Amino acid sequence: MSQTSCVVTGAARGIGRGIAEQLVARGHRVVVTDIDGETAARTAKEIGAVEGLAQDVRDPASHREVAAAAARHGVLTAWFNNAGVGYDGRLVDLTEEQIRALVEVNLLGILWGTRAAVDAFGAGGGDVVITASLSGLGPVPGLSTYAATKAAAVSLAMSVNLETPANIRVHALCPDGVATDMLHDMRSDGLAKKLVFSGGRILTVEEIAREAVELIGSRRVIRTVPGWRAAMMRGSALVPSQAAGALRLFSAQGGRNVRKNR
Repeated sequence: MSQTSCVVTGAARGIGRGIAEQLVARGHRVVVTDIDGETAARTAKEIGAVEGLAQDVRDPASHREVAAAAARHGVLTAWFNNAGVGYDGRLVDLTEEQIRALVEVNLLGILWGTRAAVDAFGAGGGDVVITASLSGLGPVPGLSTYAATKAAAVSLAMSVNLETPANIRVHALCPDGVATDMLHDMRSDGLAKKLVFSGGRILTVEEIAREAVELIGSRRVIRTVPGWRAAMMRGSALVPSQAAGALRLFSAQGGRNVRKNR
């Protein structure tokens, strides 16, 4: 039986590293990538991945190079588009550089990665798993540009899943707030952090990584964690003009939770 391989982008730390660890523990041959190549190589060594590579996901050619690297370790069967950035703030407050990075990393990065993966999968097909966000399912003031890129990621997963043969499956994982550096670095007095903390418990990297890996082989296109928050987000998306009152309540609750977690 031939060896198979998997790719995880943005895997030097956080959710990406967690996904890679889960895959290695399940016997997969894993290639991890990150903009920080030195840390990617160190992570690969620490968790038992077969290779750690420097990659700027904004570069289309980089994805083809990573796919070729994975092919040297086995037939590519899973690709995790996990790399992302998460600048918070109102649209008018973000710098042009921050907006460009959000769009190019969070959207273009997964477009190039998904295309490279679909092209590289063998006759047996494979799975593309996109780390999206619950923010992609409804309005999130204070995180508008980030949320827009994640909404595009969800839309991409649904559409490409129908464009590809049945043995190629595309999934979008949409978690609520996760205990990562990205969440930690949000402004404590910002609206975005208050809304993220309004749901109560912050999710762990380990549980989200497990949810991501369990999508392999499934027909689930969108997986939200936790489910009840997804219903709330979708409801606010249906009537965004009436969401302001609820958002004020959630912001107040989230502010109290932020202060408790300091």
